[in-house]
Amino acid sequence: MNFFPSRTLALYMAKMLTLRTLAVLAMLVLVLQALDLLGESGRIMAQQGNGQSELWTYITLRAPQLVQRFLPFAVLLGTIITAATLNQNSEVISMKAGGLSAHQILAPLVITSLIVAIISFLFNETVVAPATARLSAWERVDYGPIPAASNVRTNVWVRDGNNLVNAKTVTGRGTDVLLQDITIYDRSGNSLRSLMHGDEARFTGTTWNVTGVTKFDVLTGTEELKESITIGDSLRPDQFTLANVDAASLSFPQLMSAITELKKAGRPTMALQSNLWHKISSPLSAVLMPLLGAVAAFGLARSGQLFIRAVIGMALGFAYFVADNFSLAMGTIGAYPPILAAWAPFILFFLIGETVLIRTEE
Repeated sequence: MNFFPSRTLALYMAKMLTLRTLAVLAMLVLVLQALDLLGESGRIMAQQGNGQSELWTYITLRAPQLVQRFLPFAVLLGTIITAATLNQNSEVISMKAGGLSAHQILAPLVITSLIVAIISFLFNETVVAPATARLSAWERVDYGPIPAASNVRTNVWVRDGNNLVNAKTVTGRGTDVLLQDITIYDRSGNSLRSLMHGDEARFTGTTWNVTGVTKFDVLTGTEELKESITIGDSLRPDQFTLANVDAASLSFPQLMSAITELKKAGRPTMALQSNLWHKISSPLSAVLMPLLGAVAAFGLARSGQLFIRAVIGMALGFAYFVADNFSLAMGTIGAYPPILAAWAPFILFFLIGETVLIRTEE
């Protein structure tokens, strides 16, 4: 039961996995960022006033997303490269000859990947979520001026009976919500009666006070200016703040708070609950990669099966990612319970990896 009989050996293997994972991750992010920038640079530069600084802004906002998405892939490929190198140099044979079991050989890699998973979770919470929120807001305004507020929501549409309300920007939460650049479409049946545009709208507790109003009457073709009007006694602030909850743009505590507010408003939350649990299971998937890629570490290199073993390890790893995405999609549409959608692939492939390891090596 002593999984670290040699401290020197454990540090040696942990260093190998860390360096190879970082190298693979850097290569993936560099290539994918270049391809992504080629596709988006035209839209960014099409906006008047945008230049090189906006391209660098896009890179700083997009790169964290790429790191988050491909870090588990990098751990998988780093594990396979590390395992294949150890096997090819007969280091695994030396370890087994010294009395180490397969689990003892993999223990340093598992602990290293657990540390990577913890760092990944913290990185997602502190860097990726705010960057995703800002990039989404920027994309919705076609890469125009970036809203200054970090919790801003852009181009939100809400239905008020037969009328439609559009707010270009929404900031704040609860009763402190602020609507800016607001347009109210007053409809009767399927016809438009009037169009009102306001600078700002604030919630007064029961209604909304809109300031700087310009009202255009469709029937008469006349325009009227008003300092302020009161609208929407049936409109709730959560209709604007929770109209489009993007789980990727919120941290774990923020998403929990949004789910609580949605439940109070009587709105469905199964899809968001699946994403909430996935914020934990996704970084933790890095812990599975040494177990799934371990097949490349064992067997005799001179038997000519090292390449086949590496392919099997990659196949197991990529099968996990396919199953994880499928399960999350099922949870999003409500076909799977949220906890099952987030954790079932992790548990399933943990059992598969253990079964392969025990049956072939232990």
